[in-house]
Amino acid sequence: MFDRVLVLSVSAGAGHLRAAQAVERAFLIMNAAREVRHIDTLDFTNKVFRDLYTKAYIDLVNRSPELLGWLYDYLDKPWRNERRRLALNKLNTRPFVKMLRQTQPEIVVCTHFLPSEIISWLKAKQRLASRQAIVVTDLDLHAMWLCHHYEQYFVPRDETREHMIKLGVPADKITVSGIPIDPVFAEPKNKIAMRRKHGLAPDRTTILTSAGGFGVGPIEHLLTSLMELRHPAQVVAICGRSEQLRKRVEKIVATVPPAGKVNVHVVGYTPEMDEYMAAADLVVGKPGGLTTSEALAKGLVYVIVNPIPGQEERNSDHLLEDGVAIRCNNLPVLAYKIDQLLDDTSRLAAMQANARRIGRPNAACDIVTRLLALK
Repeated sequence: MFDRVLVLSVSAGAGHLRAAQAVERAFLIMNAAREVRHIDTLDFTNKVFRDLYTKAYIDLVNRSPELLGWLYDYLDKPWRNERRRLALNKLNTRPFVKMLRQTQPEIVVCTHFLPSEIISWLKAKQRLASRQAIVVTDLDLHAMWLCHHYEQYFVPRDETREHMIKLGVPADKITVSGIPIDPVFAEPKNKIAMRRKHGLAPDRTTILTSAGGFGVGPIEHLLTSLMELRHPAQVVAICGRSEQLRKRVEKIVATVPPAGKVNVHVVGYTPEMDEYMAAADLVVGKPGGLTTSEALAKGLVYVIVNPIPGQEERNSDHLLEDGVAIRCNNLPVLAYKIDQLLDDTSRLAAMQANARRIGRPNAACDIVTRLLALK
């Protein structure tokens, strides 16, 4: 058991936060620490820097995804530009450094590269004795995840581990765990029972589409395209925290004829995503690392639409290669592509089996188990 554990995330998108919450919950349910705290690193930075990481990121996703993809590729140069980046981060994270030195956790688990880089620097200067674990939250490794001083990396795939070894990271410091998701996703839940619980028809193909935890994504356009399905289906539209988005989606749904082949159920932010995924057959949307991992844990086939250039493009490549996804590059043919998949029941079953095979519902608990073994 650890005395004091600090789990650090960054609220740039919902994924890093959810991964950290999953690790925190795993520590708690496994009784693996006397004290465990999850902290958003940006709470200990200045306002300008905080806005750069949150608002600027969301704006780029929505308005200039091509620029975000260019930045992703430009910065993906292992061991380059780290001094310049570290200097900027040190300048803006002094309250964070002060908090770490006051807290002195026994171990820090980072689900974002910002805190891991600062902690690595503090360890190099012998200003922090805490051990550090770094959890990569996308299927592919970006250079910004790399740092010099840590005890263990946790990565989603064997390929990611091999990539890191080629970059000089010692093999014994890399554990292939999968991306940590809430341990509740490991609990088996009956598909029909979950449909009935949430007011869904028990005998219809069920499609889940999510705007994400921060209400980001072209969900309105997706719904318009999904209305053209010729297979009877029901769509669960998760709108996230954006009340404005939810109202817009409800307005679209109100125009759908009640006797149509596709029914739509609009849901705002929900803590029961595991139950909606247990009820679903397909997930349609952007392949973020956390949502992808949750879907695979429930054996769902992914229909990739509008991946963010950069990390989501790379996630898409892995999902397609693993035979758990199809991709639609043109929304007008979205219904056609899904209908084609639903027509081929053997292909659909094989993809669902692939998803169950590579899913890692116990990733968060596996991470904690490995950390305890290294204690």
